[in-house]
Amino acid sequence: MMMSLFSVFDPSTNILNISLNWLSTFLGIMMIPVVFWLLPSRFNIMWYNILMTLHKEFKLLIGLNKNLGATLMFISLFSFILFNNFLGLFPYIFTSSSHLSMTLTLALPLWLSFMIYGWINHTQHMFAHLVPQGTPPVLMPFMVCIETISNMIRPGTLAVRLAANMIAGHLLLTLLGNTGPSLPLSVTSLLITTQIALLTLEAAVAMIQAYVFSVLSTLYASEI
Repeated sequence: MMMSLFSVFDPSTNILNISLNWLSTFLGIMMIPVVFWLLPSRFNIMWYNILMTLHKEFKLLIGLNKNLGATLMFISLFSFILFNNFLGLFPYIFTSSSHLSMTLTLALPLWLSFMIYGWINHTQHMFAHLVPQGTPPVLMPFMVCIETISNMIRPGTLAVRLAANMIAGHLLLTLLGNTGPSLPLSVTSLLITTQIALLTLEAAVAMIQAYVFSVLSTLYASEI
């Protein structure tokens, strides 16, 4: 039985003597998106600046008039490859970007979609691309063959470049690491210094390869 009309406002709801009534104070904050009440960290600001720089660069490569949100796809591709490359630098983590089954899965559908779209919608433009401007008539058949082959191997070169660069650095780190136990103590410090320098180089390679893959994909898209 209600003792008083105002007893409904008493903070009486509890579990194990922990008052739960005051949780209602924070329900509103939980419903508001984080971006409105939490200040971005320095990492978030840095990452946002990197993405905006990439967006502007990809926009110029594709063409200012032809960019209809296409840069979002290439920025996502850059981020995905970059995170995969960096994860592979940690011990006991599988480097997926060092395998052709993964890199070809990224490169082949992109190239194929560009080709299908280009040949269906811009057939005359695609034929014109097979013969560079100013080519002598005698060399035109050869140029068509060369341009066709170079166009066909594009997804393969994209995939192999990324996989080979990832494999090369990891192999070097593994080979040097395996020689550690057999070396004398005086040389071990030199080996560790070399390993740290190589690891720094691999971090740079991880960033550069992600950038190269996305930029080349953007350049292939801009030709369509």
